[in-house]
Amino acid sequence: MLTAKNLSKTYGNHTALNRLNLTIQAGEIFALLGQNGAGKTTTINLFLGFISPSSGSANINGISVADNALETKKHLAYIPETVMLYPNLTGIENLDFFSALAGFSYSKEQLKSFLSKAGLQETAHHQDLGGYSKGMRQKVGIAIAIAKNAKVLLLDEPTSGLDPKASNEFSDIIKELSANGTAILMATHDIFRAKEVAHRIGIMKEGNLVSVIDAKDISANELEQLYLQTV
Repeated sequence: MLTAKNLSKTYGNHTALNRLNLTIQAGEIFALLGQNGAGKTTTINLFLGFISPSSGSANINGISVADNALETKKHLAYIPETVMLYPNLTGIENLDFFSALAGFSYSKEQLKSFLSKAGLQETAHHQDLGGYSKGMRQKVGIAIAIAKNAKVLLLDEPTSGLDPKASNEFSDIIKELSANGTAILMATHDIFRAKEVAHRIGIMKEGNLVSVIDAKDISANELEQLYLQTV
């Protein structure tokens, strides 16, 4: 579902991403670890089409992002560290608006079912987002991904600032989406969350993907040690 082939991004003499080769299958969760500036967000932005590659290609469902940005956006959903939604609209109104932007039309009952599936309590469906916690806003973001029937989910620091309960709830939802066939690329600083939810974990340093590990083959403490040795 997600493929990077010799994907690079340079800014003058600075290489933000250096010849990344990566394939993420349907239903797979791939976590990218690395310090700030390691190339995690650059990778996600290239898959989103927010920036253009200097060389190589980013592909979603076999389609080049650089050549067919609008077509690839139909297949994906994106949840940044801070989910940008309309604070003066309710949860259900935000979901209705963003679903319509993606070309979908749903009944109120269907919209409510998407929000519930994303873990948002029913009492919050008709409350303005201005009163939502970060975890609640993320659940609306997940509901939008469900409503779009997104085959690919891109996450940038999704658990940053969440309390342990909200972080666990988010992990459970991500794993459920994965079980239903969604390919997930998650950039994070959270080593233990990456170990808990990901099938594979990549460690980035100075724009290079320097290690790729099967999560089942390493303990959280071993992963932390490998990360510290790498960065």
